[in-house]
Amino acid sequence: MISSVLVVCVGNVCRSPIGERLLAHACPHLRTESAGTQALVGQSASAASVKVAAHNGVSLEGHVARQFTAELAAQFDLVLVMEKAHMKKTAPLAPDSVGKTMLFGEWVGQSDIADPYKLSDEFYVDAFDKIKEASTGWIARLEDF
Repeated sequence: MISSVLVVCVGNVCRSPIGERLLAHACPHLRTESAGTQALVGQSASAASVKVAAHNGVSLEGHVARQFTAELAAQFDLVLVMEKAHMKKTAPLAPDSVGKTMLFGEWVGQSDIADPYKLSDEFYVDAFDKIKEASTGWIARLEDF
């Protein structure tokens, strides 16, 4: 049974906060949080992510970036990463979590959701759209748990 999900990207200021909030809104029965493999610890979500999310009815208010660790990963039933490269980064940090780590875009044919950090607004919109599409794939599966 899955009762908790950790969403992971690099800095924990662009993609993973959006994924976290989309899943949390759709699946309020789940504990849903996020972290980064190279987190900008203590920072809020990027201004561009906040803007794009708000435009789509998603609030990133109160988000604070934090570092992915083995101790953190151990607290969750499922770890969802934005890119295949994140699997390679999280595996040595949390070897016990390898079997419960999957791609965020797994169910919609997305192997990677590119990082828009410090790029144009169009990249943030594209990332948001892909995260939203990918979240629908997970929501359909997580509702059964």
